[in-house]
Amino acid sequence: MTLKWTKEVFGTDKPIIAMCHLQALPGDPGYDKSGGMRKVIECARRDFNRLQDGGVDAVMFSNEFSMPYLTRVNAVTVAAMARVIGELLPEIEIPFGVNVLWDPIASLDLAAATGAKFVREIFTGVYASDFGLWNTNCGQVVRHQHAIGAENVKLLFNIVPEAAKYLADRNIVDVARSTVFNNKPDALCVSGLTAGAETDAQLLKLVKDTVPGTIVFANTGVRPENVEQQLAIADGAVVGTTFKVDGKFENPVDEKRVHNFMQKVKAFRAGA
Repeated sequence: MTLKWTKEVFGTDKPIIAMCHLQALPGDPGYDKSGGMRKVIECARRDFNRLQDGGVDAVMFSNEFSMPYLTRVNAVTVAAMARVIGELLPEIEIPFGVNVLWDPIASLDLAAATGAKFVREIFTGVYASDFGLWNTNCGQVVRHQHAIGAENVKLLFNIVPEAAKYLADRNIVDVARSTVFNNKPDALCVSGLTAGAETDAQLLKLVKDTVPGTIVFANTGVRPENVEQQLAIADGAVVGTTFKVDGKFENPVDEKRVHNFMQKVKAFRAGA
C-alpha cells in the first residue's frame, strides 16, 4: 500500500478533509417539510462555500443530521444527497467524498453517481452500537464497488466506530493489522466516541505504528490546539465540528474558524 495516493487526490501531504453536514433529509425525523429540499440545498451551499473559501483541501458530504442513523438507508436518502451534490457541482473546485451514514453500499452508489473521489464508512467488523447490533460484509461491498465501476473510489475504513464497540474482545492493534491484511483499505480512520470527540493521540500512534504503510487519518476532534500533535502522527485529518460557529456540532460553518485553522495547518506542513 503506497502513501502517495493522498498527494495525487488532494494535491498535498497531510490533507484536511472538511465535513459538509447536510440537514435532515426527506424521510428523516428531523426533516423540515416546510423548508423542503430547497432549504437543505441552501444550507449545504452556505457551508460548502465557507469551507472551500476557507482553504480546506477536500470536502466530504454526509447526512449527519439524519438521526437516528440506519445501517441500510432508504433510497430517498441517496436520491436527496445526489440532488444536493448535483446542484453544487458547478461550484465545487476541490476534491470531494461522500458518507451515507451508515451504509457502505449506498455510499458507493452515491460516489459513482456524483464523481466523488472517496467514501468513508464502517466496512468491517461486528459492533454493539447505539442503534443495535451492527454487522458488515466487506467482501460484498467491495464486489459491489467493482460491479458499478467505482473501483477508483478510495475507501476510508473507520475502525473505531462512533457510538459503538467491537463485539469481540480485540484490541485496536489486532483490528488494524487484520483489517489491512484482509481488506487492503486505502486508509484507516481513527475516531473518538462521538462527532467532535478528540481522537486519542496514543491510539492514533498505535495504529500508525502497526500499519506504517497505510494512510491513517485522525477522524474526530481535531482542533487548533491539538492539530500539530495529531498531524505529527496521522497522514491527515477529517474535521467537522471544529469549523462550526462556536465549535458546536449543530451550528453552521464559520469561515473565519476554517481560515485560521488552515493557516495553522499550512504553517505546520511548511515546517514538516
